[in-house]
Amino acid sequence: MAYTTIDDPTIYFNTVLYTGNFSTQSITGVGFQPDWVWIKERSVSGNHQLQNSVNGTNSKLMSNSTSAEGTDTNYITSFDSDGFSLGANNGNNQSGVSNVAWNWKAGTTSGISGSPSITPSGYSFSQTAGFSIIAYTGNASVGATIPHGLGVAPAVIIFKNRDSSVKWAVYHHKNTSAPETDHLQLNDTTATSDDDSILNDTAPGSSVITMKTSSSVNSNSAKYVAFCFSEIKGYSKHGSYTGNGNTNGTFVYTGFKPAWVMIKRTDGSNGWFIMDNKRLGFNSGTTNSATLGNVELNANTNRSEAEGNTNMMDLLSNGFKCRQSGSDSNTSGGTYIYMAFAHSPFTNSNGVPTNAR
Repeated sequence: MAYTTIDDPTIYFNTVLYTGNFSTQSITGVGFQPDWVWIKERSVSGNHQLQNSVNGTNSKLMSNSTSAEGTDTNYITSFDSDGFSLGANNGNNQSGVSNVAWNWKAGTTSGISGSPSITPSGYSFSQTAGFSIIAYTGNASVGATIPHGLGVAPAVIIFKNRDSSVKWAVYHHKNTSAPETDHLQLNDTTATSDDDSILNDTAPGSSVITMKTSSSVNSNSAKYVAFCFSEIKGYSKHGSYTGNGNTNGTFVYTGFKPAWVMIKRTDGSNGWFIMDNKRLGFNSGTTNSATLGNVELNANTNRSEAEGNTNMMDLLSNGFKCRQSGSDSNTSGGTYIYMAFAHSPFTNSNGVPTNAR
């Protein structure tokens, strides 16, 4: 039975759905002022739009592209107390188009610990939620360090060079038996690569991240952002599993009812598949499940929901269960990493089990 320090996960992560109007509009219902907003058009093909409070409202990245950071005043125009506001644009506010926005809260912008060799240009972190956003400028020095603010070693780090068109680099602590020697690419299907140029074959510590000189993490004078995550019992879990090749698939225990899950096969060329609990029919067995069952979106492609798979997994009271036998999520013997955030803990801080769906 998992106990937690976060009885209401929706104060740190929440998903909202909205329809674009190609005008100004405020998206509410998030429940907090987000520090990272990840938006994807659902009903049409379109690039993922990622904006954060550290780099500012005018700056956007695309998880499905290596492109440098773009500037546009009409995307997210402000981060608000209960969501965010949009301007008139066809990227995340196209008239009549349905969208999903995944929102994370960090929030502390002073007092970060550690003795790094690179001082961040900006940051926002929450040790309670196990999440930080670190902006910094590279120095092309082997062994350069940046702080992460989490107080424990990060389980996941997602890097992007903001100035150049180079790959997103992802560290995951369950990616092989020596994860500090390997990395994945968020914008691509590529399997795990053995590459010491990312983290200098050095595991992240409790206060700093060590890097080498890859253009994805530490080119001289280039601007970067790093999204860092630790595991918080009952709220977030970043683990791995092995597929069984069966529609009665592998069950993955998280200790909470997931609100959001992203998975990637590490030993094969498969995409980054995202499921959440707000888009209609997220479990098989619901009404009209043949057409409404848990449609995935892909962090590495611009495709719409209509182009995705259905009924990939069930989101349960204490984890998730794979429901397909394909290589994307559950091939026999395949290895997968995942990130997951909670809708509600399996057992709250008072030891009381929460309700299943």
